[in-house]
Order: sequence, then C-alpha cells, then structure tokens
Amino acid sequence: MSNSKLRDIEASVNSFFNSIASNFNMAGYNKDILTNYVPALVYTMYDGYYIYSPYTNTLSEEDYNDTSTYKPGERISGLKPYIYYSCRYVKGGIDVVITYTLDNYITIQGQINGNNVMESGYLISDCSGNGEDSATYRGIQIGTENLSEYGVEFQENNIGEQTPVEKNYTYTKVNGVKYYKDGDEWFSILNGEKYKQNNFKETNNAAVKYYTEAAEFRRFIQDNGLDDLTTADAVDEQGNKTLQNKFGNYKIFDFDTDVAIEEPNSNFNQHRLAVIRYSIEKNLSIAIANYNNYTDSTANFQMPTLQEDEWEKIINNVSIISFLQGLNIGGKVYNGYSIITNTKNEEVVSEDSIYITTSDGEYHKPTEANLEAKPISEGVLNIDFERKSLTSDNGVTTYFYPKKQLASYESIVNQTNVETVDNIYDYMEAKGGTLAKIYFTALGRERYSMYRTNNNPEELLAEFSN
Repeated sequence: MSNSKLRDIEASVNSFFNSIASNFNMAGYNKDILTNYVPALVYTMYDGYYIYSPYTNTLSEEDYNDTSTYKPGERISGLKPYIYYSCRYVKGGIDVVITYTLDNYITIQGQINGNNVMESGYLISDCSGNGEDSATYRGIQIGTENLSEYGVEFQENNIGEQTPVEKNYTYTKVNGVKYYKDGDEWFSILNGEKYKQNNFKETNNAAVKYYTEAAEFRRFIQDNGLDDLTTADAVDEQGNKTLQNKFGNYKIFDFDTDVAIEEPNSNFNQHRLAVIRYSIEKNLSIAIANYNNYTDSTANFQMPTLQEDEWEKIINNVSIISFLQGLNIGGKVYNGYSIITNTKNEEVVSEDSIYITTSDGEYHKPTEANLEAKPISEGVLNIDFERKSLTSDNGVTTYFYPKKQLASYESIVNQTNVETVDNIYDYMEAKGGTLAKIYFTALGRERYSMYRTNNNPEELLAEFSN
C-alpha cells in the first residue's frame, strides 16, 4: 500500500506540471520551463508529509557507472524522504520521540529510565473494555457489530454471457482492507478483482478493541511518567530546549481535566497541531530558500506567509500545497500558492468522516438537527457511499454502490438543517441514546480498521480470523 501511495503521489506531480503547462502554454511556457518557477510541492499525509523539490544527487564518482540513472552532483527534482510529524522530548530519565498524526493516534519511541520503548495507540480519557465484546466510552456501552454492504457477482446466463447480479455481503475490515463472505468462503477485492481469503469472524468487534486498547495505552503513559511531560520538554535537532516560544509550557498528556484529551480544544490537540505546523513550516521554508541555488531564475524564492485559516486546513486534512513564484506574465510577475484538501479518503478518519444512516433510506451528517428522533440504523464511513467497480473473468467491468441510502437533502445536499458544533464529543454525549452509541461505535470501528505503516498485519488478521 505504501508503494502504491508513492506511485499515486508521483503521478499527481506529473499531473500538476501538465496542468499548469496547459494553462500557461499561450504565454510561451512549457512543462520544462515551468519547473524553474515551482520551488516546492507539499503532500501532507496521515502521519507525515512529502516535499517535492530539487536536490543534488550525492552518488559518488566511484559508484557511478553507465547504468546509473543520474550523474554525481546532478540536479534532480523529486520527492524527498518522508518526514514524520515528530518531536523529541527530554525530561529526567525520559528521552523519547513522539510521532503525531491527523487524529489522536501517536507513536512513542525512545528510552524511559534506560529501557527501550516503542508503543503506539489512541489517546482517550474516559474509556474501558474487555477487548472482546464490551467496552464503555463516556458511560455509553459499545458492543460488537454485524456489518454488511452490497456488492456484485457475475453469473453465466444460458448463452454463456457473464451477467452482474447484486448481492448483500457480510464483511469485516482489517488494516484498511474489507473481507467479504460469500456462502462459506471469504474474499477481498483489489483493483476490481476478487481474491479468495481465509475465514474471518462474522461479528466485528473493532470498536470494542479501539476503546479497550486506548485504555491500555493510557495506563502505559501514566505508569511510565509520560503524563508529566510538558511542551517545554521539547528539544530541537541539537537537543536544546529552545522551542518554548513555539510550544509554550503546559502538560501534553493530561487525562484528569474537564477537557478530555481527544477533544479538539485539549492541551494535547493544541500541541499536536503546533508540532505539525512547526515541522511543515520549518522544512518547507528551507526547501524554498534552497531553491535559489538550483534555478537560473532571477526571482528571490521565499516562503510566503500563509493565513491562519489556511494553516487550519493544512494541519487537519490530507492536502497538497503548491507554489509558483517569479513567473513573468504580461509585464507582471506572478507569485502565488494554492492549497487543496481532501476530506474523503482512506488515509484518515476524522470526526466528520462518519455519516448516520436511517431505515427510511437516507444518510445524514451526525449533527443534523433532531436526528436522534429518526429511525437510526448504523454509522458509516463517508467513502463507503462512493461508487465501486468489479471486473469479470472475461474483462467486463460493472459498477455498484456498497450502500443504498441516498444523501439527506437537509444535512448533506444543502446543509440547511445542521447544528453548529465545536466539540462533537460533548455534543454526542449530551444527545446520548442510540445516536451517540452508533456514532462512537462507528468512529472507533473505522479508526481501528485503518491501514497504518506500523501495524502488524499478521497479528491483526489473526485477531479477526476464525
């Protein structure tokens, strides 16, 4: 999956340059020329980001031969190594690097009192569970689920043609992949083709595991003194505590305040966003400033000042930031940037990613006014309403929708009946009942089922297999 993601990003880079070349072609700029005016592209992902910019090939003369793609010292434009949203903290016997993400999942690695640690998990204040069939979050009981959605199979008719037939399949989702049950067999779909799989449990308990393991991760932080870490304990690349003017001085992991750690206005979330912004801003500024050494353009390339609302988009979503500077267009010099965010993807499950279905055949935003009075069915990830495809053995492709519900006119289409909510967690807790249970179950299920690079696929598959 990581390799396919990298291929998609590289294809996106080519599409970007082809697009701007088309727009500026009448002004006499082709793709090769325009590359001299693009100091950087940034692709922000779930736990880090890529920067596309020029760099110097460091291949030594001794290693160079006729089969080498680039010569030593040659300028290359490409994706630089992945940069994580990480920060190092030093306090007493604690020396750890914490990697943040676009939600409340973190990874802690380093040393605590001389012992090596490598732990990951979701940060949640008020939760517990047995890891199998029951969990509790904010006093709400979270249980197991039976999941199903529509798909198609190809059946041969009396003249030998393969005809698509719609079916409803039981499924489970593990490490970003859905596994469907067809009779006594299970299969997955990759690039429109079916692949037979081992058997899985029909009852899905991913939400229970989400809250159970979050409680265990909270205990790990508290038992090892990590809840005493403050933002002032952050150190720079040289190990100096010079970042207080960036991060302030307050506790990072405070589980005992009135503001739960997973809520958007918690100390943890404020620091998480500050770390993400600082990392992107610092490395992007360096990349753009260094571009002056790689271009023949007389423009002075420098990091522009992004507005606060623009940073809000970048640090909360998968996004692309592009820069175009020093381009002469009809007596004027163009200097600009653009930001594109994606709120429907498999990379991150945000609080806004969950829709609520009702038995009257619609799906709704969870903050639709008076939604709790409607016949609520289940919580569904927003991308599950998108069209899918399947290809038959003889190459016929058919399209289908995994979910049959239609978008609510009031909350999805024109959004005239949606309540303004600053904190979805408090909002759902106040609503209570079926709505809160279904929303928190779906959020936990989808986050636990995500693909992450530090997941152990074999271990996860074993948890959900029969």
